Amino acid sequence: MFKKQVGMITVGLLCLMIAVPAMAKNMVFRSADTHAKDYPTVQAVMHMSSLLEKWTDGRMKIKIFPGRQLGEEKATIEQTIAGAINLNRVNLAPLNSFIPETAIPALPYMFRSNEHMYKVMGGEIGREILDAMIPHGLVGLAFYDSGARSFYNSKRAIKSPADMKGMKIRVQNSDLFVATMEALGANATPMEFGQVYEALKTGVIDGAENNWPSYESTRHFEVAKHYSLDQHSMSPEVLVMSKITWDKLSKEDQDLIRKAAVESVQVMRDLWNQRVEKSKKIVMANGNEVIDNVDKQPFIDAMGPVYERFANTPELKDLVKRIQAVK
Repeated sequence: MFKKQVGMITVGLLCLMIAVPAMAKNMVFRSADTHAKDYPTVQAVMHMSSLLEKWTDGRMKIKIFPGRQLGEEKATIEQTIAGAINLNRVNLAPLNSFIPETAIPALPYMFRSNEHMYKVMGGEIGREILDAMIPHGLVGLAFYDSGARSFYNSKRAIKSPADMKGMKIRVQNSDLFVATMEALGANATPMEFGQVYEALKTGVIDGAENNWPSYESTRHFEVAKHYSLDQHSMSPEVLVMSKITWDKLSKEDQDLIRKAAVESVQVMRDLWNQRVEKSKKIVMANGNEVIDNVDKQPFIDAMGPVYERFANTPELKDLVKRIQAVK
């Protein structure tokens, strides 16, 4: 009888040990980013780690793996959902195919200005989009700036959609970005970010689209010297946590992580603005052609089919209207 009771107690203790979250004491979160170590998003997560270490006397901190060390975004998203990666800074585009709400901020020409984007994504609408990630295994923590994405290429200045006809333009692995290029008459070429420089250099593609810091830091400006500031996308990037990791945390620790993430946003923006100015100077010193007087209206007029395809439910159509109505 005694042996049986001891056995039952032992089993009970084992079950209790399994039930206790594995990260209840010292927590080191693995965080992925495809950008380099000095990039503003990586620096922002480093700041977040410093805050958590300070607030918890070193009990929580973040180990960051920048520069695609843990893989390209598609692979790291899968790992984050599985719990192998705890935190991840990603573009919204790879999320579009399974979280429809994330496609709305990425719709071309959705935001009128950075200020418009800040107000929308920092308010109730932004919180709704973050919450939409939860059923898919991700907990949205905060939005980071991704700047305004514009077209660059090795062929000619792009001033109208007609200038893009037949061009092979690299896009992210996103149906939305593919559809946008097709609506403008270009040939969309989905490709991982790390492959773009060589593809531009060898003529596999004619161009790509991205913001100032990405255009400069990747050295794409060396092989694609025409940069047309159409600013077709101001979609932010997002910092997410694995829901598997999140569910192991106490409510108090969850609140600390959210607070640290939100406080890291302004750090990221300040660094971002500095980085944009630095990138502009480097590109201009290289003698690149920068077209800053693009007439956006013909590009906007071509986007009707894209909006019809991706804002394809009453809820998503309403989300578009609500974003456009924000003053």
